[in-house]
Amino acid sequence: MTRGWVAIAVVIGGCWPAIGIAQVAPYNPYADMHEAAPPVAADGTIHWGTFYKSAKLQGAYERLWNLGACRGSNKAITVPVAENKLVIDRLPEADFSGVVRAAAGSVAGGLVAFDEGGSVRTGDDPLVAQLHPAGVTRFQVVGRTTASVLATGMVVRFRGEVDDKGHGVRPVSAVEIVTPPPGFAPDPVRVGHDETIVGTIVSVRKHVVGVRVNAGRLRKLVVEIPADAVVSIDAARLDLVAAGDAIEVKGRLWTGEGAMGSGTVFVSDVIVSKRPVTEPAADTAPMRTIGAR
Repeated sequence: MTRGWVAIAVVIGGCWPAIGIAQVAPYNPYADMHEAAPPVAADGTIHWGTFYKSAKLQGAYERLWNLGACRGSNKAITVPVAENKLVIDRLPEADFSGVVRAAAGSVAGGLVAFDEGGSVRTGDDPLVAQLHPAGVTRFQVVGRTTASVLATGMVVRFRGEVDDKGHGVRPVSAVEIVTPPPGFAPDPVRVGHDETIVGTIVSVRKHVVGVRVNAGRLRKLVVEIPADAVVSIDAARLDLVAAGDAIEVKGRLWTGEGAMGSGTVFVSDVIVSKRPVTEPAADTAPMRTIGAR
């Protein structure tokens, strides 16, 4: 028996600019890896596999199966179980665009709630973009933001000069948050050279940022990044998505049983454009719960 993956209930609470989607329980999209197709086909098409409209029904059936109480002979059991399965790959792909309400998780299985159109529509259930749990959704966040978003674990690229102790000679005026390609190796940092530096943030204390560079003798740098530094984003990080950002997705929409919000979009491509920092915050909405219907 090939198992698919289970529908996830999403809880969104509080005002929309500061929404949190409840922590998503881990799940395995391909429980039987021997029978499941790879998540990305040779032509680049993303494979989703089977979606269970009712996790409760599938769970009960699997318990019966494991106990040996059901081996496919009782149609009162097998027919509802068969109808509970949705093969996502058979849904047509379409393009959607709108404004983000909230995001949670990571690029591997994360969720983004958004309203279609150019503004947040309070009182309406949003669409929910489901990123592929294998982390193969093509995901990109672009735009500009403030230095306040800098956090440990982010990979940054900037131009700067350091002394022989790895301390920045002058404040950094511009920083890019990036996601390096697989196999990327940074250049060693040279003392007394104004050059491009790529490293991972390991500490942030006010405007003083520690950066680790995995090459050369100087591995730990300490630089000043003031609040008015220009921070650009071109990265695959879901934690950089915020309410009010513009979003464009390509994916397969499901609005039937088990869908989240007004519909679940199983997305293959996502581009999020940051709201300019000069714009006002997005509208707020009351606490609500979005779950499987």
